[in-house]
Amino acid sequence: MPDRYAARVIDVPNEGIRLEPTPESVTPEQPTEINLLGMAIARALGAAAYEHHPAARNPQARTIEALLAGEATMPWCSPRDGTPAARERGTVPYVVCERAGTGVFVCGVRYRAVDADRP
Repeated sequence: MPDRYAARVIDVPNEGIRLEPTPESVTPEQPTEINLLGMAIARALGAAAYEHHPAARNPQARTIEALLAGEATMPWCSPRDGTPAARERGTVPYVVCERAGTGVFVCGVRYRAVDADRP
């Protein structure tokens, strides 16, 4: 499916979260589109009660491209309510983004079974 980005959200202790893109994920090539996808992901994480990590930020350079590729951590932490219960039931969080008819990315955090083929 073109224009679809999906990534598992992985907790990185004392740093935040890292995105692990699924094999079929597509990252835009144009800088503006990359930035819009990054903002849509940030909105989805905020809507799902993710918060900024309280620990001091790692001074390493982060680019949106590195975050989308799963090569850098994001200074966010998992929500304190809801997510642990979902994980106990054998699910993991994914951020899933699809391009709407208007051209913008619409993203949401979804929970899938650990052994699910795709989010």
